[in-house]
Amino acid sequence: MTSKPRDGARVVIVGGGFGGLYAAKTLSRAGADVTVVDKRNFHLFQPLLYQVATGGLSPGDIASPIRSVLKHGRRVRVLQDEAVDVVPDERRVVLRGEAAGSVASAAALEYDTLVVATGSRTSYFGHDDWAARAPGLKTVEDAIEMRGRVLNAFERAEKERDEARRAALLTFVIIGGGPTGVELAGAVAELARSTLARDFRAFDPRAARVLLLEGGNRILPSFPSSLSARAVRSLRKLGAQVRIGAMVTGVDADGVTVTHERAHERIDAATVLWAAGVTSTPFGDTVAARFSAQRDREGRLRVTPQLTLPGRDDVYVIGDLALVAGPGNAPLPGVAPVAMQQGAYVARRILGRTNEPFRYRDKGQLAVIGRNAAVCALPRARFSGFPAWLLWLFVHIAYLIEFDNKVLVMVQWAFAYLTRKRGARLITPEPK
Repeated sequence: MTSKPRDGARVVIVGGGFGGLYAAKTLSRAGADVTVVDKRNFHLFQPLLYQVATGGLSPGDIASPIRSVLKHGRRVRVLQDEAVDVVPDERRVVLRGEAAGSVASAAALEYDTLVVATGSRTSYFGHDDWAARAPGLKTVEDAIEMRGRVLNAFERAEKERDEARRAALLTFVIIGGGPTGVELAGAVAELARSTLARDFRAFDPRAARVLLLEGGNRILPSFPSSLSARAVRSLRKLGAQVRIGAMVTGVDADGVTVTHERAHERIDAATVLWAAGVTSTPFGDTVAARFSAQRDREGRLRVTPQLTLPGRDDVYVIGDLALVAGPGNAPLPGVAPVAMQQGAYVARRILGRTNEPFRYRDKGQLAVIGRNAAVCALPRARFSGFPAWLLWLFVHIAYLIEFDNKVLVMVQWAFAYLTRKRGARLITPEPK
């Protein structure tokens, strides 16, 4: 079946992440008129951001220019701008350039079909003042900031003569036991115990203390409990400490305050990293307000089984921003495979190739802990260790958008594996 949207139909996709890009690529092959709007000119492979944050990869290794990815779509236009508003009755998206009176963006960006795929942003659960002390990990800037803080802590420890202060400099607290927190904890522990082990003279980097704090009853809550337990063992083998049921009640310049087993504890730490929660983007908030959409506690918009807003067949919401029920009515997780499948499905809907509701094909979950250590939950199998790590490696490389990126990442990971080196250990800019 090769049906196409009606001649001249305009599709506007807001967001160049996995969902938006997969929708645009599918539509471009059918010759649809598509406009992709993103405030960045590149697609970012977010699952590997933690590698940038810990010096394993450079930002360019996990990013691809959106124009390059969509260059074969002759009727696909890419605009580097930020969508700040939408006028439902006029079917018009307002861009920041237009709102500011820019001549370049003066024309209205009108649509027949709107696809909202703006992803999510870090949530501090009402404590936005913690952001300055505990950066999240959603953007390239976040990763560079994290990398600077982690590496700068070791540099400052080399100059510090006070043992108590040095101990605080060598204490790294990661808040949140989901995949991002687990991957960060494992990577920081490996950095201290392997990569930097012989690089300093005034202290032993292997004495660094890495703490992973999770407020729930186990880490990796979306994985089977048996794999969560294996992940804890792998982290402890790397030297990281895992605390379950540890609720963070305060974050400041000198560390964190934690309630654990009804006891209050102060942890002095110069470096605190946040991996505990997400919420909707500003444009997602605007869409919810303009279309009176219902939302959950994490800010996700409730959509129909066809991924449209209720009563609006012309507006799709996909990816992290969409609240979609999966098996057992549990919300689908905000991970790349979900967004990819939703993007491709929406494109088929727009092209008239399906009337069926969206169904997620769960291909499994993967989380890496460290060198030769990962956990894998497939629909019919669960395993960990080196086989899971090897599968994780090839799956992530396969999902990288551009061929050049795959080659670069493969070569760098092979080098890092053989030498235990991390080549992107630049401190820039100066951590705040």
